[in-house]
Amino acid sequence: MLVVIVRVIVLYLLVVTATRVMGKRQIGELQPYELAIAVMISDLASIPMQDIGIPLLNGIIPILILLVLQVLFSFMTLKNEKLRAIICGKPRILIANGKLNESNMRKELYNLNDLLEQLRINNTPNISDVEFAILETSGQLSVIPKSQKRPVTPKDLNIPTEYEGLPLDIIIDGIIDIGNLDIAGLDENWLRLELHKNGINTIQDVLFASLDTNGNLYVQRKISGRRKNK
Repeated sequence: MLVVIVRVIVLYLLVVTATRVMGKRQIGELQPYELAIAVMISDLASIPMQDIGIPLLNGIIPILILLVLQVLFSFMTLKNEKLRAIICGKPRILIANGKLNESNMRKELYNLNDLLEQLRINNTPNISDVEFAILETSGQLSVIPKSQKRPVTPKDLNIPTEYEGLPLDIIIDGIIDIGNLDIAGLDENWLRLELHKNGINTIQDVLFASLDTNGNLYVQRKISGRRKNK
């Protein structure tokens, strides 16, 4: 039993490492060669887990080889545009100026039902409202509405806007992010005073707190903390 546990832990850590090396992408965003490698790695890891008669190296070595191939392909496609087109393919325009491109749809084996579904997901159910619909190499559909069908922005109305940066996470589940407090030029004394204004006496009672670029502190108390203070 101990042997099985050790094998599972080793293979799990190896697969996690391989996944991290492949980058932070969802399954639907993987290139074809990345998806193939991900599927093969999962299969190779499952075999030594199920059969302890198979040497562990028989699973580790092929996974490492695939990982090296993935890194090699990624580097090659990064440096060579022609090779990237061969390995990853090219984006194809399925709709141009409100007209379907039947030729490209046939080449990609993309049917009308799938196209209409993706348009609905992108809040553009009417094909005539679409300037361009492009099938990316990852399989995702990028939809660009016609200019008169796009949402109005403050720039269109000549309305000036203020800069909006990212809010800083100050407290997450009762733990202070000291680094973000330092970035904001604040300290724990200020934070505790602000929490006290909101009727919170201990940091542990805070589920989440963030600070926006205007210096406004958003605080949400834990349910357990709310009960504790009653």
